[in-house]
Amino acid sequence: MKLPMLSADDKHAEIRRLYFKTTKQTIQEDLAKALDLLKSMTSEEERERAAVYMEGMAQMRAEWGKNKKGSGKAGGSGPRAGGSGKKRR
Repeated sequence: MKLPMLSADDKHAEIRRLYFKTTKQTIQEDLAKALDLLKSMTSEEERERAAVYMEGMAQMRAEWGKNKKGSGKAGGSGPRAGGSGKKRR
């Protein structure tokens, strides 16, 4: 099977599509695909057009990654509200 060469506009459109369809479960794979497309762009102008989507995907990955470490709730680190006030040993 012959793979078509993508134009700069096609690459930008694919990165944009990946940005809007990514989920917590697919972010790693989608970001890797977008990064490959970004690397294949030949000019700085092409890469600048895609930068907003790349930054957005990186932010999503960072935010979703934080929730894995903690209890699954936003702000999982730091002191908990409420409780008995006793220190754990």
